[in-house]
Amino acid sequence: MNTVAPTRKMAFDLLNEYNSKPGLIRHALSVEAVMAHFAEKFGEDVEMWRVIGLIHDLDYERYPEEHCSKTKEILLERGWPEDYIRAVMSHGWELCTDVKPETKLEKTLYAVDELTGLVASTALVRPSKSVLDMKAKSVKKKWKDKSFAAGVNRSVIDKGAQMLGIEIGELITETIAGMQKVALEIGLKGNV
Repeated sequence: MNTVAPTRKMAFDLLNEYNSKPGLIRHALSVEAVMAHFAEKFGEDVEMWRVIGLIHDLDYERYPEEHCSKTKEILLERGWPEDYIRAVMSHGWELCTDVKPETKLEKTLYAVDELTGLVASTALVRPSKSVLDMKAKSVKKKWKDKSFAAGVNRSVIDKGAQMLGIEIGELITETIAGMQKVALEIGLKGNV
């Protein structure tokens, strides 16, 4: 089967075919924006990074027990390239897959996936309810409170930052910057 060159529209349509929960769509849009931000920063293929950010949790709503492996199946059936599929699989490393992040794209996805959730949760408890006026120190303060956004796996974020050779503060700052670009779409424009 010939592989396709996935576009942002294809990824967005696929995301909406398999997901209907607004929170999951907002998360995908957040990760997409942050991946695009890092791709620009690193001089990488912005479209590819954007597409992978959008579809990384494609199977999560319908198949949470088969997370990542069901996405692989869906993408293989549709003729998606192996490097896209591998990147998606790698974000579940040591959680639901044994695919270790190796490329800069894979390491970035691994590092920012959980972090976008912590940034969003932090924004929502701020007086402005916005990511637009937020700095890394707000997220770092909440990071220390293990009961805050308890579902966020901080060790994954730490490991991802180490893989990328980036300090946590810089990773948080750049993740916020990526999310600021889509603040309205992800419900974090607030009252700034």
